[in-house]
Amino acid sequence: MRPMRLQKREVREQEELKKILDACQVLRIGTMDEEGMFIVPVNFGYEFYEDVERKQRLRFYIHSAQEGRKADAFAKNPKVAIEMDREQGVIRGDYTCSYSFAYSSIMGNGMIRKVEEVQEKLHGLELLMKHMAPEAELEFLPQMLERVAVYCIEADRFSGKCRESKK
Repeated sequence: MRPMRLQKREVREQEELKKILDACQVLRIGTMDEEGMFIVPVNFGYEFYEDVERKQRLRFYIHSAQEGRKADAFAKNPKVAIEMDREQGVIRGDYTCSYSFAYSSIMGNGMIRKVEEVQEKLHGLELLMKHMAPEAELEFLPQMLERVAVYCIEADRFSGKCRESKK
């Protein structure tokens, strides 16, 4: 990825990135099909892991219907962009150009694939529920697992950014 222009706003530490991830409820996935580019807002679960080169990677799991525009696009072109953000309010100033917005965000790129193996599908759904409704104790029935599509996004490039409000 291109270096961040305002590097003082870059978030690199995994614990700080986790805070952003935990505060966000919607992951926006950018993809493309024959009709053009489009963005899909989805709920998600996530996990950090290290690849064989010991680089920090981020993996997302989402659920979906088995068919439709999104499923078709993911099957034809697995390259996706991701974005999530947490609004933290207006930063007020003395003149128009001194106004801004406080936020934290994560953006990146990766590859998406449909999860076929039942154990990974279950793992992805558990991560999703842990993120979205940690208090829920749910059982994933075999017939439900057959009907739902689960996708995994391997985000090989991502960055966090934070603009805090002035105190």
